[in-house]
Amino acid sequence: MTPIAFRMKLKPGNVAEYKRRHDTLWPDLADALRDAGIYDYSIFLDEESLSLFAVLRLTQDNKADDLPKLPVMRRWWDYMADIMDVNPDNSPVQVPLPSMFYFP
Repeated sequence: MTPIAFRMKLKPGNVAEYKRRHDTLWPDLADALRDAGIYDYSIFLDEESLSLFAVLRLTQDNKADDLPKLPVMRRWWDYMADIMDVNPDNSPVQVPLPSMFYFP
């Protein structure tokens, strides 16, 4: 189990829409995330800064690095690009967060 944490950023006025889109996560995307070895995935919002903080766990034999090659992942990025900061390929700008404390 490898924990990963990163920060993303919403564009102003899009909190409700971001939540709505994730509340109706596409089943084929959920399957792709599971198949890639991602589990226990949470995203938190700092409403003041509109920063999103994601924490997820990966299985030891994960294939998370293959996700950007999947059509469903590319479609999701395109779908989300209008409401968050993204890279030129529409992938979300993700800033890795180093672990500072762990309490098992």
